[in-house]
Amino acid sequence: MTGTDLTTGRLLLRPWSSAELAAVGGGDRLADWAEDFPAEGDGVIAGFLTEHPEGLHPYGHRLIVERDSGLVVGSIGLFWPPRDGALEVGYGVVPSRRGRGYAPEAVRTVVAYALTGPDVHAVYATVERSNPASVRVLEKAGLRRWSGDATTVRFRAVAGD
Repeated sequence: MTGTDLTTGRLLLRPWSSAELAAVGGGDRLADWAEDFPAEGDGVIAGFLTEHPEGLHPYGHRLIVERDSGLVVGSIGLFWPPRDGALEVGYGVVPSRRGRGYAPEAVRTVVAYALTGPDVHAVYATVERSNPASVRVLEKAGLRRWSGDATTVRFRAVAGD
């Protein structure tokens, strides 16, 4: 870990820059983006962060960068501040880089980092049952099924597990 950058074997998870937020908001392309970045969800996050800069908190949102190529291939975020000691995690990897295990690698790293945060005791995610790929990401990342209903499944990781 360097500052608020998180490094895994294959990824760099770093905060969004103001230039990246502006580029996504303005529909511009940057040279260090994968050809299919930003995806729709990345645009939503960029808009949210532009309107709510507190989301750029050290435990907030990051871009997923492929270390070998240096390309931005997705985003991952923790929705700060914690509520009752819990943070929600959300993530997305562009279609051209799916199936490489990047999402579980990023989720595992961000969850471990989040659990070092002040007043954070748990990290959770809610996914649609109709999205089995995302369910598998959370299982591979080590989160445990916690609850659910007919349409969604909730996963969480708790400090000390």
